[in-house]
Amino acid sequence: MEDMSPSPYVIRGSVSLPEAELTWRFTRSSGPGGQHVNTSDTQVELRFDLAATEALPAVWKERALERLSGTGRLLSGGVVVVRASEHRSQWRNREAAATRMASLLAEATAPPPRPRRKKKEPRGAKERRLRQKKQRGDLKRGRSGRDWA
Repeated sequence: MEDMSPSPYVIRGSVSLPEAELTWRFTRSSGPGGQHVNTSDTQVELRFDLAATEALPAVWKERALERLSGTGRLLSGGVVVVRASEHRSQWRNREAAATRMASLLAEATAPPPRPRRKKKEPRGAKERRLRQKKQRGDLKRGRSGRDWA
C-alpha cells in the first residue's frame, strides 16, 4: 500500500514547504462523474501565507511577493492559492496541489537571470548581411518589366 505520510516538497536546496503553514480546503469538483461526484470533495485548494512565513529567506520572500503580485495567484495579504481537480481522488489532488505550489514558489524565488551583455557585431557578418541585402534588392529590381519591349 502507498505511504500516506506527508512528504516534504522541496522548493530549492534545503528549503521545503512547511506542512504546518499549509491550509487545505476541499470542495466538490465540477464536471461529469456520475453519482460519485455529488458525494465526495475531491477538488483541493491549497493556501500558503507567503507574507507571514518564516520558512523562506527574506530575500526569497520579497522576490516571490514581487513576482506573484500580478499573476492572480496572490491574494491580498500575501496568501498564495493553488487549486487541483484533475484527479478523481482527493489524495492525488492533494499531491498535485502541493507539487504545483512547490514548483510555483521555486520559480518565483529563483534568482534573476544574468544581464545580457551586448557584443559588437563582427565586421565580416555586417558586410555579408549588406551584400545579401544588395543582391536581394537587385533581384527584385530586375523583376520590373520596364526594360521589356
